[in-house]
Amino acid sequence: MVMKTTARCGGRLWAAAVLFPALSLFSGAALASASPEVFGIPLDFILFALTLLGVALFHHHTLQVALTGLATIALYKLGFSDFHGVAGLAGLGGHLLHEWVTIANLLGLLLGFAILARYFEDSGIPHILPRYLPDDWKGGFALLVMVFIMSSFLDNIAAALIGGTVAASVFHRRVHIGYLAAIVAASNAGGSGSVVGDTTTTMMWIDGVAPLDVVHAYAAAIPALLIFGVIAARQQQGYAPIQKDATLEARVDWAYVGIVVAILVGAMGTNIVVNTHFPEVSDAFPFLGVAVWVVIFALAAWRKPEWGLLPDAFKGSVFLLSLVLCASMMPVEKLPPASWETAFGLGFVSAVFDNIPLTALALTQGGYDWGVLAYAVGFGGSMIWFGSSAGVAVSNLFPEAKSVGAWLKAGWHVALAYVIGFFIMLALVGWHPHEPHKEPRGGGAAPAALDQPAH
Repeated sequence: MVMKTTARCGGRLWAAAVLFPALSLFSGAALASASPEVFGIPLDFILFALTLLGVALFHHHTLQVALTGLATIALYKLGFSDFHGVAGLAGLGGHLLHEWVTIANLLGLLLGFAILARYFEDSGIPHILPRYLPDDWKGGFALLVMVFIMSSFLDNIAAALIGGTVAASVFHRRVHIGYLAAIVAASNAGGSGSVVGDTTTTMMWIDGVAPLDVVHAYAAAIPALLIFGVIAARQQQGYAPIQKDATLEARVDWAYVGIVVAILVGAMGTNIVVNTHFPEVSDAFPFLGVAVWVVIFALAAWRKPEWGLLPDAFKGSVFLLSLVLCASMMPVEKLPPASWETAFGLGFVSAVFDNIPLTALALTQGGYDWGVLAYAVGFGGSMIWFGSSAGVAVSNLFPEAKSVGAWLKAGWHVALAYVIGFFIMLALVGWHPHEPHKEPRGGGAAPAALDQPAH
């Protein structure tokens, strides 16, 4: 018990030591304003950072911390600041009216993907995967590749949990922490180039970023997988060799597979049709989230959804959406200009900050190369166990992974792969910032990064 408490406290102190220097990323670009500042940093950002620090330190009370932070920021802006140029209750009301479609879409998708993930698990596909794994270290690597592929069309949390479940079976619960870090990294890397593979890329999609604008994240994600995957698979083989023994009676239920495909096609088809033919109404109604639930209800008689998942999924969704709302209230005109250097740094910040609010800030600011950003904030969170929702989910399956020191020591290859993958992507694809896909709030100018030549 003493060792566990010491490790947990050590992790919290490490997080605090890293988190506050990370704020210097933003402080250099802070401009003078009527809002109070501390060391040149607007108080809005400090309150937001304290909220995220609370999330990092108090993992068992994340919902309460996020809601408290949201209330604190809203009250501060009501009394001492404004909401993108409009003060008081009118500003708050206008802001919520502006954000409600995004929030409703995300809520519908997060809850719907929880049902989708269980459909995929019940399809039997995860149970037959071990039959196709080689018997040496290549089996561990093949499992990571499967997690990577699943995460491209399945939520990265679900893909990581499936990978962890299969690993527990084929390694008889003796899973190396470095391999657990690799499972999380594979799920985050696989989702980085797909708008249905990660909450961050789904947020980009909902906000108007085209699906093809994030695909080149795979130019970094695939090399990264090859680097950390081989190292982690060899770590695991030396720690506990693979024991391939898939359940003989396991069968694929193609009805569940069909429902998974129908949900994904319904979501993507609706978003494409609405944004292509009815762009003027895309900001007026949460078509994407509603489409997912129309398919779920339409096919519920074929295979009953696991409704019991929704209460916990709803609490997790409220937590994430609280952070998104906090991020939407930040004065983004005071952030550093969008550039590949900023995106690269955000990958490391994402290991400590949750990547959901970081993505929300970047979308509000605009002017990024969305594929580069998707890889940075998506994969970067893998470097520490609480840096991504997939990491938290896997660590709940394997509590021994809830140590920052052990994760960094055993999973060092994830940080190495992040850096190498990032610069491979820059060399192959370059930095191509996109014009802001929405009008800037508060009449700000277009980001300065748009004037930079592509590499």
